[in-house]
Amino acid sequence: MRLNEEGLKDRAGWKAAGYRLPEFDRAAVAKATKERPFWIHFGAGNLFRAFQANAVQELLNQGKLQKGLIVAEGYDYEIIENMNRPHDDYSILITLKADGSTEKTVVGSIVESLTLDSGNKADFDRLKEIFCADSLQMASFTITEKGYALTNANGEPMPPVAADFKNGPKQPVSYIGKVAALLYARFQSGRMPLAMVSMDNCSHNGDRLYEAVSAFAEQWIRHKTADPGFLEYVTCRERVSFPWTMIDKITPRPDASVEKLLKADGVEEAAPVITSKHSYAAPFVNAEECEYLVIEDAFPNGREDFTACGFLFTSKETVEKVEKMKVCTCLNPLHTALAIFGCLLGYTSISQEMKDPDLRKLIEGVGYTEGLPVVTDPGVLDPKEFIDTVINVRFPNPFMPDTPQRIATDTSQKLAVRFGETIKAYGKDAKKLHYIPFVFAGWLRYLMGLNDEGQTFPLSPDPLLEEVRPYVEGIVLGKKADTDCLEPVLRNKKIFGVDLYEVGLAEKVADCFAEMCKEKHAVREALRQL
Repeated sequence: MRLNEEGLKDRAGWKAAGYRLPEFDRAAVAKATKERPFWIHFGAGNLFRAFQANAVQELLNQGKLQKGLIVAEGYDYEIIENMNRPHDDYSILITLKADGSTEKTVVGSIVESLTLDSGNKADFDRLKEIFCADSLQMASFTITEKGYALTNANGEPMPPVAADFKNGPKQPVSYIGKVAALLYARFQSGRMPLAMVSMDNCSHNGDRLYEAVSAFAEQWIRHKTADPGFLEYVTCRERVSFPWTMIDKITPRPDASVEKLLKADGVEEAAPVITSKHSYAAPFVNAEECEYLVIEDAFPNGREDFTACGFLFTSKETVEKVEKMKVCTCLNPLHTALAIFGCLLGYTSISQEMKDPDLRKLIEGVGYTEGLPVVTDPGVLDPKEFIDTVINVRFPNPFMPDTPQRIATDTSQKLAVRFGETIKAYGKDAKKLHYIPFVFAGWLRYLMGLNDEGQTFPLSPDPLLEEVRPYVEGIVLGKKADTDCLEPVLRNKKIFGVDLYEVGLAEKVADCFAEMCKEKHAVREALRQL
């Protein structure tokens, strides 16, 4: 079975192998899309193929849409050249369910793929043509948080950005410079409205995109390479909007077990490839079954009705509440707790950790007992149901190959938001908290680089390791810990979001830490006592 137009003519063979297929006239949809595009997406990665592309296919199958998606890739052109086009823009979605079953879907909603390469005249001219279409309602993005960065660590424009600032929109080379040039083409074509929708997993993502695009508009006008009205166009919400979104779906790297499954079914050329830019691309994507996309309803050129595929449209304030609910209470704090104690107890899989009753009770305490009483309730998603799904469906999913070691990366940068906001919400009652200070103590114990068996293990990358590790260097496992040395770090608001002495939790953290240092297996015993 070959994944392309010719191979999919054998619909009976694919269906016999258990694959769900597109149930619409793809040729007609492709023709309508190319003539009057309505949605172009930047970033041809796994999240887009597993979530947005599959959602559009659902609506096409139901007859609720008559047009499909166009995708552009601006970082790694090999994904388009060596993956999308050889497969006629089809891909396979393998949904990995917590009950051990899989759902196999051939996704055909993407009907055109292009490189965001200003040096590729044919592709870039076609992108300009798409952006000049009055039918275009949305340009969306999953280009990672780094994709919006214009400056280096010193706050200076990166060389490609600096060159684009000076040279203008004719042939930009930076990612956002190319996007801004396309938007400028739309401006020149009649100042038509458009929603520029970041769907990347970062807070206030719409603002990140707006700040990057508007920076180009300002610089081009300053260097007199663009019409002065372009900045007014970009900053007018009735013309160009930059909605906030919250997206949540785990789409790990294509897994070898899934490749094996496809080969056993008879799917040809299923092997992933690693591009010269080290992208890990495959004709398939594996993903969890749960997914959430909450979008600020700000679409100046209108939008299709995506509510039938689960997208939630709401206010900017509600999007922020959903983000805060997820990051501060219902998912991220639980993930971080599992990461810390998973490393200490020698686990290499989140799903395996969920079989440990002590760790399960820990995250239930963090989420239900201490998080829910002060949770930000967004109204459009129920916080308790969200945690229920995380604990009972998402984290225990044995197919999701996520590790505590990966999640433990940059923990010092995460504690303030993931736990500090809950502490602040308790105010003077924060001293009653029990599970959160236990997690903080676990992190300090983790910094010793010794697991519960007393064996060394590598700490995950973290920009503050050199700053915080010295506070625990003098502490020896098996000897009574003098916790006075911890005071500077326990007072560090940058790490915990609060001064733990001021909120009455420092002594509790220090005592828990001392308990975990008593001897081998003291971490496990402390968890049991908890």
